Formats: sequence, structure tokens, C-alpha cells
Amino acid sequence: MKLKLGLPKGSLQDSTLNLLSKAGFHFSVSSRSYFPSVDDEELEGMLIRAQELPRYVEDGIFDAALTGYDWIVENNVDVVSVTDLVYSKQSMRKVKWVLAVHESSPVKSVKDLEGKRIATEVVNITNAYLAKHGVKAHVEFSWGATEVKTPDLVDAIVEVTETGSSLRANKLRIVDVVLESNTKLIANKESWADPWKREKIENLSMLLHGAINAGTKVGLKMNLRKSDLQRVVALIPALRKPTISQLADEEWIALETIIDENIVRGIIPQLKRAGAEGIIEYPLNKVIY
Repeated sequence: MKLKLGLPKGSLQDSTLNLLSKAGFHFSVSSRSYFPSVDDEELEGMLIRAQELPRYVEDGIFDAALTGYDWIVENNVDVVSVTDLVYSKQSMRKVKWVLAVHESSPVKSVKDLEGKRIATEVVNITNAYLAKHGVKAHVEFSWGATEVKTPDLVDAIVEVTETGSSLRANKLRIVDVVLESNTKLIANKESWADPWKREKIENLSMLLHGAINAGTKVGLKMNLRKSDLQRVVALIPALRKPTISQLADEEWIALETIIDENIVRGIIPQLKRAGAEGIIEYPLNKVIY
């Protein structure tokens, strides 16, 4: 038996395949193929645009898929939301669909767009947003290059942004956030009801979360005298409690722990001064809580 997994083609492709690799699933992608090979005989992957994946999961073409919450909402599909996986093309954070106008536009709020023209790739999401605010405007589907369409072609756009740099580069001003989105692992309802497939999907979810957790942490190993233990432990914000083991010399022990990568450079010199020796920092693939 195999689990058919839909993978996002396009902007999320590289970050998704890198995350899967850290989780232990190594996909090999040919530049001309949409069917990557994988080192798991129980998995079968296919690359499809994230926009289309929710419909294919709902229809049972795929048992599960990695796609955006935005495309689940846009397609209004009935699928199982297995878990949130907060990562995007460039970072480990959510993205935002924003209502934006040219910096010279007089528009200050969504209310100012009554009767105006808006371009976006998420037509349904935008229409729902306008209805929520009691605004009637013409929403047209944008096939691409949405940022350049205002002010000459449309009055406003609804576009996805991760850092806002592309919007600023095109002299656009954000008026409001329409929707926050992140990657989700979703499953077909019938597949989720199948015990074997559900366990496979749950295992995949656990390992993907482990890979995300590990992305901001590192492991530390060090040797120290027993007499320095309290001073050293006081410096370490451990994930749980550090692991301590006896060395051959009765006076010495080894200590191992996991800490946030962004603080390790400040802690290592303190550990050295507190008596730690042979300090080793190493990367992590997965951290399972």
C-alpha cells in the first residue's frame, strides 16, 4: 500500500522538500518531471501547484498534501486539517494576503473601494472580505504581476506578502490584512478513515513538526568537573533537563543539552568561563516534544 502525497510546485517547493529531507523523507526531483522519487516505498509524491492541491485532496486524487491555508479557504473544500506547519518560501513564519494600493492613492480604508476595481489571485477570499465590510467592488482574477497593476489598471490589489519588500519596491502601501496563512498538512476524509493511511499521515506530521522544531535549535555537548556543575547548569536554558553522564575520571562528567540557536553564541563563552571544556555545538534534524 502507498500513500499518495501532493507536494506544492512553485514558491513553496524548495522549502517543502528541504523540510521533508530534515524529517527523513528524501525526494529527488528531475527538472522535467512532476513525479519525484523518494526513499520511502510507502510514499508516492507528485508536484502540483499549491492552489490546486486542496481540490485534488477533496476528490481523493491525493491521500494527503502540503498546501496553504489560503488555498483551502479559496477553494472552499471539505478536507481533514491534520496540522499547521508554519513555514514559507523564505522564513519560518506566516504569510499575509494584504489589501494594497499605490502610494499615491487616496484610498485609506476598504470603505474607500466602493465601486472600484481590485485585482487578485484569491477572488473568493477577497469577495468574502469585502462582504464582511459591506463593500461592493469589482474583483478580477489576476494571472500574475499583480503588483504592477495599480494605479493604471486597477484601484487596488490583494496580494500575498512575506516580508513586504516586493510591495515596497513597487511603491505600494498596505491598507489592511485580508488573511493570514501558513502551510498545512491536509488529508482526504476517506484516507483519514483508513487506519494504515491515517497512521502514515500522523507519522509524517510528527516528523515534519520535529524538523520545524529543530530549525531554531542546536545541540551542545561539554565536559566539566562535578564541582562546576551548578554554575554551568545555571547558564543553560535547557529544553527539559540536561543529560549528565559520568566520565572515566571520577571528578569529571559530560553534559548534553538543546538550546535556541540565537542565544548559543552568548552562552558558550560563559560556559567556558564557568569551567566547561571540550564544548561541541551540532545541528539538529528533528526535535520531537
